[in-house]
Amino acid sequence: MIAEWPDPGGPPGPPRLIAPPHLHRTDDEAWYVLEGAQRVQVGKEEVEAHAGSAVFVPRGTPHSYWNPRPGPVRYLLVVTANIYRLIQEIHGMNERTPAALRAGFTRYDSGLLEA
Repeated sequence: MIAEWPDPGGPPGPPRLIAPPHLHRTDDEAWYVLEGAQRVQVGKEEVEAHAGSAVFVPRGTPHSYWNPRPGPVRYLLVVTANIYRLIQEIHGMNERTPAALRAGFTRYDSGLLEA
């Protein structure tokens, strides 16, 4: 599945994570940056992708991502149907408590990691 996502950017300071540190046990994930820049933590490595660049995270690899700049980023998120359903569930939560998020990630064979 491919979904286009934006992030408006924000003030300087610590990263505003778009997704908390997590992993998917059986699913790969990738981003293709259309505009701006996206920073992705892939295991212990931090990668910055600019417009026209892609980042691939293989299954089982801890990762997180954020917009490192004050301006907007637009990117394509390339995921399996399983991960897309996880994202839909997260966006549909009334309250994103740590317990609810952990349970959601577990349902989709993924794991929420400590920041």
